[in-house]
Amino acid sequence: MSDIRVVIVDDDFAVAHVNRAFVDAQPGFVVVAEAHTGTDALTAIELHRPQLVLLDVYLPDLGGLDVLRRLRAAGDDVEVIAVTAARDLDTVRRARLLGVRHYLVKPFSGASLGERLGEVRRGIAADRATPTATLDQRAVDQVLGSATTRRATLPKGLSTVSLARVADGLAACDVDVSAAELAESLGMSRVSARRYLEHLVATGAAEVAPRYGSAGRPEHRYRMPSPRR
Repeated sequence: MSDIRVVIVDDDFAVAHVNRAFVDAQPGFVVVAEAHTGTDALTAIELHRPQLVLLDVYLPDLGGLDVLRRLRAAGDDVEVIAVTAARDLDTVRRARLLGVRHYLVKPFSGASLGERLGEVRRGIAADRATPTATLDQRAVDQVLGSATTRRATLPKGLSTVSLARVADGLAACDVDVSAAELAESLGMSRVSARRYLEHLVATGAAEVAPRYGSAGRPEHRYRMPSPRR
C-alpha cells in the first residue's frame, strides 16, 4: 500500500508544524501540504488530492466545516480527522453528519493522534480490497466498525451531502418546521426531506412532535434537539 497523502489545515502555524512533523514521522503517511485558511485548504486539497485531511474547525475565513461541506458538495469523500478546540454538541453533530469519524479535541496527545492515523490507514486498506475478496470475521468487523464509511451507515437512497443540507437547513430554523416547509426552502421534494428528517430523528440529531390542527391528521414538526443543561 502506497503512502497516504495528508493535508494539514490549522490557522496556528506552530500547531500545523508540530502536526506535520508527527504525521510525517508515521510509517505510511506523507504530508503533501499545509494550509492556514479555509480558502487555502480548498486550493491545496484540489491540487494535491489527499486521502486524509487534518482539519481545524476554527479558521480565519471559511470555517473548517464550511470547507468540508464544499468538499462533500463537490463529491469529495476524503477522510477527515477533525483536530480542534471546538467541543460543543452542535459542532460535533454537524461534523458527524458531514462524515467525520475521527474527532480530536485540543490539546491531545501524540498517542491519540497516532491511534486515529492507524484507524484511518486500516480503513483505507479495507476500502481498497477487491470487491471479489472473501473476508473473514475480523475483516468484516473492520469494514463495518471503525473503518465504516459514512455512506455505508445511511439507509439506501440517502446521501451524506443531502443529509448535511437538511441538517443545516433545520438548524437554521428558529422554530419547528414541517417536511414540506423545509423542502420548499431547500428546493427538494417533500418526500425526500421527510426521509432525511426521519433519519435525523432516528439517530437523535433531531426531534419531532405532532401539531394538531382543527381537522385531519396531526402534522409532524421537526426541530434540532433542545440544549441540555
